[in-house]
Amino acid sequence: MSARSTVLVDAHHHVWDLSRRPQPWLDAPEHAPIRRSFGLDGLRTAARRGLAGRPLTRTVLVQCVASVAETVELLALAERNPLVGAVVGWVDLTAPTVRDDLDALLAAPGGDRLRSIRHLVQDEPDPGWLHRPDVANGLAAVRDRGLAYDVLVRAAQLPSVLRLAERFPGLPLVLDHAGKPDLRSGAGLRAWGDGIRRLAACPQVTCKVSGLVTEADHDRWTAEDIRPAWEVLLSAFGPRRLMFGSDWPVCVLAGGWQRWAATVEEFLAPLPEADRQAVLADTAGAFYRLTPR
Repeated sequence: MSARSTVLVDAHHHVWDLSRRPQPWLDAPEHAPIRRSFGLDGLRTAARRGLAGRPLTRTVLVQCVASVAETVELLALAERNPLVGAVVGWVDLTAPTVRDDLDALLAAPGGDRLRSIRHLVQDEPDPGWLHRPDVANGLAAVRDRGLAYDVLVRAAQLPSVLRLAERFPGLPLVLDHAGKPDLRSGAGLRAWGDGIRRLAACPQVTCKVSGLVTEADHDRWTAEDIRPAWEVLLSAFGPRRLMFGSDWPVCVLAGGWQRWAATVEEFLAPLPEADRQAVLADTAGAFYRLTPR
């Protein structure tokens, strides 16, 4: 195994300290198993066995709540910890001050690790939220600063993401959690697959192979329950536009980091080494502009 093929990037994980910042979304009863603080040391422990013989070498730290203050904390954490190669932060895209807000984050300690912005579009009641004029203004500000946009939507919102990609061809987009197909009931999977294929026709869009286990039955899922979604993603995007992400610690709800990693390893096993390298390191490295440790 070459030095290059020992790199493993986890392109999607979170940390939170409930003594410093509440996470209201954890109040939902189904989130009780993760209703505690999680830090980078916990991730290192969870990922200690790595994936496909690769130790975890770089990560992408992703915001949880709609808070600039949280993003400032994440950037400072990234500055202190070389494991974190990039941060996906939050700003109010609808604010008239969005340009100044982005510039302030880029100038903050660790601001050189800011690579992308995210908003929980999945929770917006307005189905046209991504296409509001104020949001479009904010996304243009993101694009103009050389940043990307992490798209967090549910499967039914994929047509809105396609419209966004067509409207902003110069804005790099990554689809978080593959657009959250309903793997628990199987409802709407054909429509989800059609949406994925249409979105993959937009060359600036990549996709995270993450968050799928929490869309399946948390207690009973198997690799075969996830495989149909994987096959759609691989066929539509190809390995060079897919990136592995754990969604740790949310994945603890459905088996944890290592069980998901073992499933991804099984999916990747038949592929050539160059394709495995793309999914496990190169796609995320290029999209988030990760520098060597």
